[in-house]
Amino acid sequence: MTPDWIAVDWIAVDWGTTRLRTWAMRGTQAVEARASDRGMGALSPAGFEPALLDLVSDWLPASGRIRVIACGMVGARGGWTEAAYRAIPCPPLDPLQAIHAPAIDPRLDVRILPGLSQNDPPDVMRGEETQIAGFLAENPDFDGTLCLPGTHCKWVRLARGRVVGFRTFLTGELFSLLAGQSVLRLTIGTAKPDATAFARAGALALADPHAANAQLFTLRAAALLQGLTPEQAAGRLSGLLIGAELAAARDLWQGNSTVIIGTAGLAQLYEDLLLAAGAKACQKDGAALVLAGLVAASLALPENT
Repeated sequence: MTPDWIAVDWIAVDWGTTRLRTWAMRGTQAVEARASDRGMGALSPAGFEPALLDLVSDWLPASGRIRVIACGMVGARGGWTEAAYRAIPCPPLDPLQAIHAPAIDPRLDVRILPGLSQNDPPDVMRGEETQIAGFLAENPDFDGTLCLPGTHCKWVRLARGRVVGFRTFLTGELFSLLAGQSVLRLTIGTAKPDATAFARAGALALADPHAANAQLFTLRAAALLQGLTPEQAAGRLSGLLIGAELAAARDLWQGNSTVIIGTAGLAQLYEDLLLAAGAKACQKDGAALVLAGLVAASLALPENT
């Protein structure tokens, strides 16, 4: 049970495809955090409330209701309930457009924040908009580009507190598919990327985006003929894919201030290549910013809605 001295005012939730993260909140401060692997991808709509209760049941009041503010894939089609996208250009969050999720437990007042959509070229995001809101809460005058690496990397253009455009790259998913399911699985497997091999391949792909496709099979051949290690092959593959992504997104980061929001290891790979290419880039912690965005959403919601 949660100790008596922890007074939980509301609950913050980041619900992705593979992970569920929750925070017990007292005002704007997290007093406890919990997580599980019960992400959206493993649940039916009826499974969301039990998965949430497994983590937070002892945070709930004995009587009355507690507000739960959730972001991410929980609001996708096939999630707990669909929260329709908001079309850009617009601020990253509008908490008043949050959707009430159908909860059986009368103590739960669950609000799901909507994602963002772009019509031309067509694109969508869920969850990243909350990290963007957290970043803007701390940097309200920022005018530039955000890079949010992950399975699907988002490049986002911000101006005057609004998202004015974004672009998605499947770089992380491509790495996983190639390393785990293509012929390259015989060379890479689960090896961690070698830093030197990553830097060299990244520079090559940045200089020539076509190099990524042309060099892929050489990783297998080099393992057979030249003793390329799995770690070196993983580094080359990662460098080729991320370098090609940066080359394709050059118009978004060249000449702009770029902030990379994500986990430290992956964000570092992007920062290293961007700095080597002469970009102005720095990192911010993605987990901290998603919580900051959920706090901003909570502050924007009236108490009696």
